[in-house]
Amino acid sequence: MNNDNIIAGEDTLDPQTLLKKQAGESAAEHVKDGMVVGLGTGSTVKWTILKLGQMIEDGIKIIGIPTSVRSEVLAREAGIPLSTLDAHPEIDLTIDGADEVDAHLNLIKGLGGALTREKIVAACSKKEIIVVDDSKLVDVLGTKAPVPVEILPFALEPCKISLAKLGSEPVLRMNENKKEVYKTDNDNYILDCRFDSITNPVELEQRINNTPGVVENGLFLNLIDLVMIASPDGVRTLPDQFS
Repeated sequence: MNNDNIIAGEDTLDPQTLLKKQAGESAAEHVKDGMVVGLGTGSTVKWTILKLGQMIEDGIKIIGIPTSVRSEVLAREAGIPLSTLDAHPEIDLTIDGADEVDAHLNLIKGLGGALTREKIVAACSKKEIIVVDDSKLVDVLGTKAPVPVEILPFALEPCKISLAKLGSEPVLRMNENKKEVYKTDNDNYILDCRFDSITNPVELEQRINNTPGVVENGLFLNLIDLVMIASPDGVRTLPDQFS
């Protein structure tokens, strides 16, 4: 795929999209020849995938493991050879986005709907890089974003009751037309659970996942090696060093 048309239109991108592009492309610099690379989902990592497509055109050889159908389609269009976790259960590096990031490299993910596959791929990765713009930084998780919780459709009402008892306000995610229930790539539902603040994310993650009917939740804890943050001043990282 030739991405020249995307680059040529860069001057038409809004400031936030330009920051996402900057972060996403910077993360691609960590991908080396011969790597198995986890391909995250979202509006920032989209730019990583497109950049990797350019790098393949320039001769680098990698194998991609997509975290969603959407990323799979984009990666194929970009010319990235793809495989599966069955064939490559150990991933060298995954690059993904996030909806919130705190100073301890803990995340909320899943507003794009791919949280379960994203967490599986993250757990299989030797290293995980997160790419965001500076609007995603928070002091306390839950400040801006709800915690997405993927559930079995069979357990919708029991899960809503149980998650409400944990202090959240669960809202069933709907499609953009607001007429149909949103379904994940795994054919499940998502409850977006708004908490006032999340002071103990480790305990909350355990309590959510211990709820019968819950498949996975969007708290990503102790899975991240580096966060790349784009701002008008450039791209900085948390932590400062990455090996």
